[in-house]
Amino acid sequence: MTVIPCERNPKLKEQIDEYAEILKVEAHKLGNHGLSETDFYQGGVFRGAIERIRGQFSATMREKRVFVRHILNYMQDKGFISEWESAGESNRHDYKVVMPSGKVSVIELKGCLDGNNTTIFERPPHAQEFIIWSVCSNAAADPRHNAWSGIHTRLSPEIIEGGKLVDGIMIWDWLCGTIARPCPKLTISPSRTTSVGPYTLPPPCIYLLPGTIPSPRNNPHPAPHKLEEVELLQAFHSCFGGTNQEINFVDFEVGHRGSETVRRTSIMRDGEPQKVSEDIAIRRS
Repeated sequence: MTVIPCERNPKLKEQIDEYAEILKVEAHKLGNHGLSETDFYQGGVFRGAIERIRGQFSATMREKRVFVRHILNYMQDKGFISEWESAGESNRHDYKVVMPSGKVSVIELKGCLDGNNTTIFERPPHAQEFIIWSVCSNAAADPRHNAWSGIHTRLSPEIIEGGKLVDGIMIWDWLCGTIARPCPKLTISPSRTTSVGPYTLPPPCIYLLPGTIPSPRNNPHPAPHKLEEVELLQAFHSCFGGTNQEINFVDFEVGHRGSETVRRTSIMRDGEPQKVSEDIAIRRS
């Protein structure tokens, strides 16, 4: 039982750790800086280069947006969505998608979910459904930790106390099904891939959240959406070959413990509990 079927490739993590150690002790031999080993490290060249690379990787959204553009264009060509557009950088959401029914769906694009950035979003008034799409481009990241941290630690307080309704979450990117992030769906059935531009992708991981805001007094345990109630997630599921047994249902049971509001987060898949928290007090940063 796991919050998400895939897991981090342990061999890859070992290789990354080993290479990082080699880089730390051999970096002064690279390039034409003309510094002694001592001056190279004490002068901040190595640390500065690492921070610059880290910043370049974390700051750019270009690769993620290229990926999303390929996916949404493919879905539009296949008739699963009618049209889509980027919302622009001035908004706290990323994409508007019009469904064949005319329903307006809004996508908020996030990274690996384990971070405060996950909590920064606004559901716009015109959104008839609102989903968060996690595109985690860090091959060394732990998908199980990130999924649970995002859903339970980061998002549930925003939903329960912040009153921000989120209809569902999709965790899916170009690393899914690669050596960096082997996909159990493909282990069972290797042919379950879809080619979209330069990507070969397994079905996405979809999480349906409650359709109303949980409230200790008036709505302590709302039921998660059904898949057909969130048209955009249904479109992703159908377009990329998901099965109903793979859909995740998330619910939050809330109550009071003294002066604190507590919630219990549960994730169900194929009729079985995958992960259930204790009653944890809500802390919003």
